[in-house]
Amino acid sequence: MAKKRNVRDFDAPQLHGDHPRPVTRRQFVAQGFLSGAAYTVGGGLAGLIASNPRLAEAALSGDLDSQLGGCGIATSGAGKIPFICFDLAGGANIAGSNVLIGQEGGQQDFLATNGYSRQGLPGNMIPGLTDPVLQLPYANFDLGLGFHLDSAFRRGIMQSITPGRETNINGAVIPARSDNDTGNNPHNPMYGIARAGADGSILTLAGSENTDSGGNSAMPAALMDPELRPTKVDRPSDVVNLVDTGDLAAILSPRDATAVMESIYRLTDSKMANPNVNTMLTPAEDLAAKRLVECGYLKSADIADRFAGVPVDPAVDPEIVGPAGIFTDAEFNGGGRDGSEFRKTAAVMKLVMNGYAGAGTIEMGGYDYHGGARAEGEVKDFRAGRCMGACLEYAARLGVPLMMYVFSDGSLSSNGTIDNSIDGRGKGEWSSDNSSTAGAFFLVYNPTRRPTIIGATPQEIANHQQIGYMSSDGSVQRAATPAANNVNLLVNTVILNYMALHGEQGQFGTLFPNHGLGNAALQNSLTAFTPIVSGTIANPV
Repeated sequence: MAKKRNVRDFDAPQLHGDHPRPVTRRQFVAQGFLSGAAYTVGGGLAGLIASNPRLAEAALSGDLDSQLGGCGIATSGAGKIPFICFDLAGGANIAGSNVLIGQEGGQQDFLATNGYSRQGLPGNMIPGLTDPVLQLPYANFDLGLGFHLDSAFRRGIMQSITPGRETNINGAVIPARSDNDTGNNPHNPMYGIARAGADGSILTLAGSENTDSGGNSAMPAALMDPELRPTKVDRPSDVVNLVDTGDLAAILSPRDATAVMESIYRLTDSKMANPNVNTMLTPAEDLAAKRLVECGYLKSADIADRFAGVPVDPAVDPEIVGPAGIFTDAEFNGGGRDGSEFRKTAAVMKLVMNGYAGAGTIEMGGYDYHGGARAEGEVKDFRAGRCMGACLEYAARLGVPLMMYVFSDGSLSSNGTIDNSIDGRGKGEWSSDNSSTAGAFFLVYNPTRRPTIIGATPQEIANHQQIGYMSSDGSVQRAATPAANNVNLLVNTVILNYMALHGEQGQFGTLFPNHGLGNAALQNSLTAFTPIVSGTIANPV
C-alpha cells in the first residue's frame, strides 16, 4: 500500500524512537549527526615521508640516499593491488535492493517474493521479472556481479564510470550477519591487507576516523598494529600537506632546495657526533634522541627532493575534477553532503591509486536510515555509488587494478509499505534494523580484462561469486561459510581474496596462522577470482 510522509532533509540527523540517544562518536556518525571525515593512517612517525614510486630515483647524495632505510623512509611502494573499502556507518542495505543474494545455487537462485519484500523490493520488481519501461531484466550483470537493475549503488557507479569500463569489472558478494548500530563489529580489514603486503610511498594506509581502524567499525584485535594510527585527511589540502615542501622549495629550484636541506643535515650530524653531555639520558637514550633529530632533517631533504613541484592535490587533478574529470567543478566544490563526500573520496583515492598509500577506508555516515521514507536510503545509497564508481573510474584512468570492498554494521528490513515518491521509486520503506539480511561485497577492476571467477561450470562459477547463501525468506544461512556468522572470519575471507588476486593465497596460513578458515579446500571455496597479477604490479605511469 502507498504511504505519504512529510518531506525531510535526508542529511539531517536521524532521531529513531527505538534507538538510545547517541553518546559515542560512532553513534553520531551512524545517525548523521556527524559526517565521516577522512583521515590517513600512516606507518608511524618514521614512515611519513617517502618516495613516489612513479618518480625517478631520488637525487639525494649517495651517502644520504643509503641512510633513508635506517630512518624508516621507504623508497617505493610495495607494488600490490590498491585496496579501498567503504564503511557505511549505521546499517545500510546491501542485499536484494542493491546486490543480489540468492539461495544455495548462487545469485540467480532467486529468493521467494516475501524474501525480497523484507529486502525492500515489491512483488512487481523482484529479480526474475523484467522492467516494463526499460524492457531489461531486474537481475542485471553489467558489472559482472549481479545487482538489481534499479539498485542505487549500481546507478551511482554507472554514472561515475565511463561507458565500457564495466567490462573490466567483476565482483563477489558474501552473505554475512553483523550486529546493528555498533562500532564493535571488527569489520575493517586494512591491517590485514597491510600484512599481506600493501604499502604506499608516503603512508601504509588511509582511513576516515581517528580510531584504531581508521573507520567507524573496529578491526579484528588479532590484526592490531600500534604503528598504524590515523592522520586526518578530509579535504584535498590535507593531501598536499602530507608532502608540504615549505617555502624553501617555492623560492629555490627543487635541486637547490634539496641541496640546502642536505647541508643542514650534515651540519646537524656533525654537531650530534659530540659525546653524550646530557647526564639525564643514558648513552643509548642519547643516541636514539640524536638519531630522531638527524632523521627529521633527512626526511625534510628527502621530501624536498621527491615532491617539490609534484602535483598531488586532488582538486587540481584533471582526471578527478573539471570538464573531463570524474566530478564536475560544481559537484566537487559544491556545498552540502555531496560535495564533502566527493572531496573526501577524491583525497583517499588519490593517495591509494597513485601509490602514496597502500589501502584506505572511506567512511560515509548516516546509513542508519530506517524508520523513514525509502527515498532517504535511495539518495544516500546513490551518493555512495557515485563515490564507489569514482574509485573504479580513477583506477581505470590511471591504468591500475583496484579491489574495492563495501561493508556496513548490520542491516535493515522493510515491512512492505511502499514509498511512491520520485526518490522512493516505488520500493519498500525501511522499517527496522535487521542483522539477518546483512552482507558485504567487493568489486575488482582489472585494466587488461574482466577478472575471472573461479570455476569450470556455470554452477561452480555461481558458487564462487556468491560466497555463502540466504534462505528463501532473505535471511543469511549462518552455517553456509565461516564468514556468515563471524565478522572476524568475514575479514579474513576478504584478506584471503585480496591475496588470491596476486596468486599468493598459499601464503595465507603463514601470515595469519590462526585464521579460522579451515584447510586449503575450504579456503578455495571461499575464494572468488583467479589471479589478475603475479606477486606485484608495475608502477603506473
